[in-house]
Amino acid sequence: MKIAIYARVSTQQQAQDQTIEQQVQRLRDHLQGRGEELLEDHIFRDDGVSGATLDRPGLNELRDQVANGELDRVLITCPDRLARNFVHQQLLLEEFRKYHCEIEFLDHPMSADPHDQLVLQIRGAVAEYERTLIRDRMRRGRLAKLKAGSLLPWNKPPYGYQADPDHPRDPKGITIDEAKAAVVKEIFTHYAEECCSLYAVVKYLHEADIPSPSGKAFWNTASVRNILVNPAYTGNVFAYRAHATKVVKRHSALHPVGKRDKIYLPAPPENWLFVTTIPAIIPQELFDLAKARLSHNQMFAQRHNTTHLYLLRNLVSCGYCHRSCMGREVHPGYRYYVCQRKQSVLSNRGLPRCQAHYIPTAYLDQLVWDDLCHLITHPDLIADAFQDLHNSPGLSQDFLSRSEILAKRRKALQSQLERLTDAYLNSVIPLAEYQRRRADIEKNLSAIENQEKTLSIQINRREELLSKFSSVSQFCQRIQAGLDLASFEQKRSLVELLVDHVIVFDDQVEIRYVIPLSHASESIRFCHLRKDYFRDPSRSKGFTASQQGAQY
Repeated sequence: MKIAIYARVSTQQQAQDQTIEQQVQRLRDHLQGRGEELLEDHIFRDDGVSGATLDRPGLNELRDQVANGELDRVLITCPDRLARNFVHQQLLLEEFRKYHCEIEFLDHPMSADPHDQLVLQIRGAVAEYERTLIRDRMRRGRLAKLKAGSLLPWNKPPYGYQADPDHPRDPKGITIDEAKAAVVKEIFTHYAEECCSLYAVVKYLHEADIPSPSGKAFWNTASVRNILVNPAYTGNVFAYRAHATKVVKRHSALHPVGKRDKIYLPAPPENWLFVTTIPAIIPQELFDLAKARLSHNQMFAQRHNTTHLYLLRNLVSCGYCHRSCMGREVHPGYRYYVCQRKQSVLSNRGLPRCQAHYIPTAYLDQLVWDDLCHLITHPDLIADAFQDLHNSPGLSQDFLSRSEILAKRRKALQSQLERLTDAYLNSVIPLAEYQRRRADIEKNLSAIENQEKTLSIQINRREELLSKFSSVSQFCQRIQAGLDLASFEQKRSLVELLVDHVIVFDDQVEIRYVIPLSHASESIRFCHLRKDYFRDPSRSKGFTASQQGAQY
């Protein structure tokens, strides 16, 4: 029997306190006491990951192996280590049962008895209630301490300050780091009084060999701006200066929407909560002057310049470094898409400049628009792409290979079952041993059957793509009549819908189109549906399809 263990702690502090090691050792000792063997690659753990989510690296790997029929039993200390959410607990338990994998809890041994199942469900609901209650208590307690001025709103003090190592969030332990405070004063003075840009301040800090707040050799404009907008340097500490929101924009068409699920945006000053005062580094007048200059520079920043319209804005990527290309007017009348890494070495934080050429916007815009019109007016090209997917030798060979492997495994297990039955009939093994071994073999056969069903669904899905062509053809017929008279706004809307990205590599241009497969998906951009599409490098080329859209 193939056995695995799973352990989890919610916070990094718990991970550092070795509580997860205690869980693992306890599970090891339990198996060792029963004379059962545990392989090292069957130890799954999540250090500092909340049980409120199912997206955990260790749990994902465990679920994959269970789905592949590689595990027969999973040992966990208690149900809330598996999941804190009652619904998530039931989902995981049902999923493991589906693949004939037994879940055993050390603290609360369970059986198939309805009473035990009821107790497990009650405990799951209580664990979820406790998590919600703890989170609400922590929120209210934190808010009360902030209002009382006894708790700082940060875990790490701003650059230029130092905290008491034993009480990092105690306002009384905050003192000024004179060396870094001098750098802060230089930043405010250069930007506000000498009318420098953020980039000029970064250049000054680099030339002065001043390490960044994280200890790196190169600063960036974001770090400088965060210092300039932080009112803590005037001695006033505020909480709730930012609010979390979901990421909705990719930095490059070849990159996912973001490494994190959310970003923090500035909150209106009226929503801030005053906490306490700390020693000031700069006067209020200098801070207000820097704030006014930031507002002025932001208003007249080049990125807010709408004088020139770029049809492929945010869609062009460099074939050399995969960074996005931005529209830029080099000389009056000469506009280009320029790779972001074709700036100075300082702007790239030490990385060499990209060797990509400047891309004339007029030429590339017209090239992509003509190709898009040609595609829409010739739906047979899309039909050929669907047919190529259907006849793809690589995919067909992969499906065939996986099917043959599953067939061999099923045949081998059936042979084992026949030999086991012969051994029992010849009185070589007793009935109890025969029943135990037969149950294990039947579990593996059932797991292989589930994998074969999944593979069959994937094969049938390729067949369904061909039936979708009629809706694609109707979509092309509806929009091709107005292509010649389309305004820039209409062109831009169509490009955003049908073009996922454009890669330019020297004189080669690769256009990745997205074709909606249903009427409902004609108003949704593909990147908003599949934010993690480009996380897998193996998917950078080829044809991809989903219920919402097909891409090639």
